[in-house]
Amino acid sequence: MKEFLVELTTTVPEGTEQAEVDRIRAAEAVRAGELAAQGRLVRLWRPVGELRSIGVWCADDETELREEVLGSLPLWPWMTAVVTPLQRHPNDPGRAS
Repeated sequence: MKEFLVELTTTVPEGTEQAEVDRIRAAEAVRAGELAAQGRLVRLWRPVGELRSIGVWCADDETELREEVLGSLPLWPWMTAVVTPLQRHPNDPGRAS
């Protein structure tokens, strides 16, 4: 699988009931755990004070990433995504020898 740096920004539609937001966020946490167990979600960070996430995700290609991986997230309809394909850097200190 290929690695992608993904920046996700969530915008909750105006007028959405807080109970609905809470329900979808709870479902999002469950789905993120499933994707992590599948090796699709590798790392995830949130900039302090923002409803934006930055993560390393894996898929065979960008189409699969958007349609099957990110598209399976309960918050996906409220998200925008910036996807950057990654490749190994020869000086990566985490690179296996």
